[in-house]
Amino acid sequence: MSVDVEVVRSVSDELVEAFGRLLPQLSGSAEAPDAGTLRALVNWPGNHLLIAWVDGEILGTLTLVTFPIPTGLRAWIEDVVVDEAARGRGVGAALTHEAVRLAREAGARTVDLTSRPSRAAANRLYERLGFQVRDSKVYRLAELPEPAPRTPAGS
Repeated sequence: MSVDVEVVRSVSDELVEAFGRLLPQLSGSAEAPDAGTLRALVNWPGNHLLIAWVDGEILGTLTLVTFPIPTGLRAWIEDVVVDEAARGRGVGAALTHEAVRLAREAGARTVDLTSRPSRAAANRLYERLGFQVRDSKVYRLAELPEPAPRTPAGS
């Protein structure tokens, strides 16, 4: 099986359909993005939306985000999903290798990702590819509070 990975440059009906099929395999609560949402994702500075083609069908996706911070350019892999029918056949590895290559090419110091413990096969893949578990906690603020009113400086 040959896996071809590409960076999405434009949004097609086929891409929208693929996300409609793939995203529910990653998250039961996320809504599949429409063409406009995918265009915004593709056009966002620092985003690299990767797709994996196998036998003419999109069977996987990964989003690489790069961003500058005071300690250097960082890269983060998000929303990796491989179609259930293609798992264990090198699709996730091909997507991840290309993301790491793009991050290195951009000058990123590191590449980070998170993966739920229940995704045992994905976790084994990341460790096999050289990713190491960090002793860290990930925090999430699920409901963003309204911002506090700002007071003018010097008042």
